[in-house]
Amino acid sequence: MVLTTVLGSCIAVCAYDPLAGIGGMNHFLLPEKGEQDGGRRNTIFGSYLMELLLNELYKNGARRERLQIKLFGGACMLNSCFDTGERNAEFILRFLADEKLPVMASSLGGLRGRRIEFFPVSGRSRQKFMAETKEDFVPPPATVTRPGEVELF
Repeated sequence: MVLTTVLGSCIAVCAYDPLAGIGGMNHFLLPEKGEQDGGRRNTIFGSYLMELLLNELYKNGARRERLQIKLFGGACMLNSCFDTGERNAEFILRFLADEKLPVMASSLGGLRGRRIEFFPVSGRSRQKFMAETKEDFVPPPATVTRPGEVELF
């Protein structure tokens, strides 16, 4: 079995217990839910998804002291990342330090997306960087209608 995801500014956390032979991966968009996030679902936030991943691993026989963690993502995409990738990376490093969980490998930051494959039974992972974007994204010009004009579809 292989778990696969594609990342930009998001973060993927791969966690593995070699003795139990069990692992899992999550993929989060934002670090923590803030007041401005009101009705957004918890399933996009690292704080929620980290608890979910760790608790599921523990329920299935993983032990905290044996967990090996690998981190991927946190890129600045489209030259306008609003620091989302950096904030995500800072969050996950702080979370793992607070939980005293060791990071065995990480590939965070940069300007390119990544495709991640994680093999939860062996703990092996692969990363492939996406091709660089040749041009900056430029939105199409806005259409201006003059009073009295008729727009045909």
